[in-house]
Amino acid sequence: MLKGLGGLGGLGDMTKMMKAAQEMQGKMAQLQEDMHSIMVEGEAGAGLVKATCTAKGELKTLDIDPSIFNGDDKEVVEDLILAAIKDAQQRAQERAKEEMGKLAESMGLPNDMNLPF
Repeated sequence: MLKGLGGLGGLGDMTKMMKAAQEMQGKMAQLQEDMHSIMVEGEAGAGLVKATCTAKGELKTLDIDPSIFNGDDKEVVEDLILAAIKDAQQRAQERAKEEMGKLAESMGLPNDMNLPF
């Protein structure tokens, strides 16, 4: 009667798969939490403007060297600020992808697998 399911051995495999899926779900949840504390820094203007954000892309700090404050250079300063923020956000994206790859690899999956975020 259970011949088509491979006997009870098939149920054991299903149990293992369910356990692995639950383990992965737990690790994904933990990684999501960890992404809030992983910090990355971006910069612009050879370090005159630095932006720090979480691996989730949330801007945390902005450091501007006072030497760039000149009324005539307002647009340049604004561009540097935007460039530093974009750089930090790009680095955050890369770091998040790297961390997700590590998680996938630790679970025996290809590290370039795009896991849900």
